[in-house]
Amino acid sequence: MNRVRSTIRVAALAMVTLVGAGACALDPQADPAGDDLAAVSVSGRLSGERASPGSDQLAALTTARKATLETTHTTVRTTSNTTTASSTCPQGEYQKAVETYLAKLRTFGKVIVDGKQSATDCAAIKKFQQRYDIRPVEGRAGPTTHDVSKRLATTNVKSCKAGSGVTFCIDLTRQTTWAVRDGKVVIPPTVTRTGMRGYATPTGTYKINKRNIKEWSDPYEVWLPYWQRFVGGIGYHQTTTYLHDKSIGSHGCINLLPADAKRFWDWGKIGYRVVVFGKRPGT
Repeated sequence: MNRVRSTIRVAALAMVTLVGAGACALDPQADPAGDDLAAVSVSGRLSGERASPGSDQLAALTTARKATLETTHTTVRTTSNTTTASSTCPQGEYQKAVETYLAKLRTFGKVIVDGKQSATDCAAIKKFQQRYDIRPVEGRAGPTTHDVSKRLATTNVKSCKAGSGVTFCIDLTRQTTWAVRDGKVVIPPTVTRTGMRGYATPTGTYKINKRNIKEWSDPYEVWLPYWQRFVGGIGYHQTTTYLHDKSIGSHGCINLLPADAKRFWDWGKIGYRVVVFGKRPGT
């Protein structure tokens, strides 16, 4: 009988030891607001006790919880202020010029033409960069943003000798293209990339003679989405590389961003006129 009592006491002590060790483990993922109040003792140390706290304990726990919440809220406010303060985009070396061109285009939001970056300018430049796939989209008025905005803002849609009906116009000098129907612009100027040196896109007036939603290029072994051919093996199609990489250019075709390629496709038909004029720099 004494041996049984001794065995029970040993087992009980072992259970107390195990429970105490497990309950004191700190979970690093615990709620920072301290919702598990029973895990905090009056002294502020971790405890495995689950007994109902007395009035003094409740007062201490409430104070500790309040202090923790205030600290958490302060951290949140600080993080929020930091985010707001850092929302302004970096200023680029072409800040005023880009502001001037975007103000002329008038489709990307308000800009302040003063050569100084602002939250308003930042939003407009980012919107412009997103529209024309200029990477990275950071609101900075860098060389590519300057080049694209200048080409678009200085394109003269009346320089294209379009007749009646629908005409696709290609300005090789500015590397832009647009569409006109009976003298009215139906697709505003957008950026393109034409033939590079040795593959210059020929000037002249042509007609679309073949269309294919997805054409295979035998010589270059690549798919050409939204294909619209107008002379030889040259036509409009969606770019297969980064459009703003001028070092490679096309083999004479009119490379377009995906959304623009689809838009020209939706407007195009066999027999529509294509007018190509000017000269791409470097060709």
